[in-house]
Amino acid sequence: MTSILSVAIVVTLITSAFIIIRAGNVNCKGTIPSSLFAFMAILFTSGLDVGLIMFPLTEFPTYAKEEAYQFTNPLAIEFGFWGFLVWGFYFLTTFYFCVIEPKVKLFEIPLVKLVNNLVIIGTCAFTGYLFLSYLPSYIEGIPDWARFGLVAIVVAAAVFSSTDINYVKILSISSTWVFFALIAGVMFFAPGLGVKEMFGTMANIGGYFSNLDKFVSPISDYHQFYLFWWFSWSIMIGQFVARFVGGLKTWQLCIALLVIPSIPLAIWFSVLYYYHASAIEVVQIMKIAMVFVGVVFVINSLDSLIRLYTSNMGITVERFGKVRYMAGNFIVMYGLILAYQFTPFDIEWVGLLVIGLYAVIYFLLFRQRERLVEAVQPA
Repeated sequence: MTSILSVAIVVTLITSAFIIIRAGNVNCKGTIPSSLFAFMAILFTSGLDVGLIMFPLTEFPTYAKEEAYQFTNPLAIEFGFWGFLVWGFYFLTTFYFCVIEPKVKLFEIPLVKLVNNLVIIGTCAFTGYLFLSYLPSYIEGIPDWARFGLVAIVVAAAVFSSTDINYVKILSISSTWVFFALIAGVMFFAPGLGVKEMFGTMANIGGYFSNLDKFVSPISDYHQFYLFWWFSWSIMIGQFVARFVGGLKTWQLCIALLVIPSIPLAIWFSVLYYYHASAIEVVQIMKIAMVFVGVVFVINSLDSLIRLYTSNMGITVERFGKVRYMAGNFIVMYGLILAYQFTPFDIEWVGLLVIGLYAVIYFLLFRQRERLVEAVQPA
């Protein structure tokens, strides 16, 4: 499994480099072109989930003591699991669905379409499962009935938001500002955290870039889980956000995807690392705020993916009516979240399925290489 994942990562990185060299000046424009800020907000909030908010403080101690991570500091490890290079997966798929798929329509092939939609549904449910699993860490003593009830409310809100693409855009932009507000709030409650301390802490991220090669293949089983997770998301996120690209050159799209999301991630992780390194306890009001932002991120991720698979499958509000649309999607999504909770179903399985889907698309593109060459010609 590790070898398959490592080969897949190397192939995607080589492909991305080839695209930049061969089609760097191709204009990328989606079907719903948006401003750069709106596009990045949709990408950031759709392409990340509750783990961004809830994982770091629980992971820093592990990275500090386990031998596999001793080549650099915990902040660099955390950033490496979430930032910069892994967004290259999203660049590859966003470029594909913006520039190539409209010409070759490989995702309209029935079997490819079926597998793609199964991946979207399965990964969408995994997002809800992560939220369900980590709630006790942030709401101490929360009873199970409240935990499962809150997740049900989140799923229902996401299904409702997915009924209109304008809701998705508004929620994405709002979520971005809410996340910035959370960063400011957490910084405010950190004793002794000024600008100097902030930049001093952030300098630890340099340990990621000086060890960039180590993040190309799995460092540990846990890193492997993260990489499979990114693969699981890559096709569907690229498929969704490609429609919002507002006319960037390919090289601009690559820089935007690798750099812009990494900036707020670096700031957020640095603030949390300051808490960890200084042994500062997160006050209850900030825990509640983190849960709130986590809820918003989960709703944002779920509504984007629900919107995607329902659009792909022709399950629309216009066709079924809002009540049946919402009821059907709620039952499917909440049922799968419970499946993750009560069965051995694993995100790595979805990741392997996505890698297999990548292989199929590469093969089909090779067979249609004349049309592929035509698609990537600069206008």
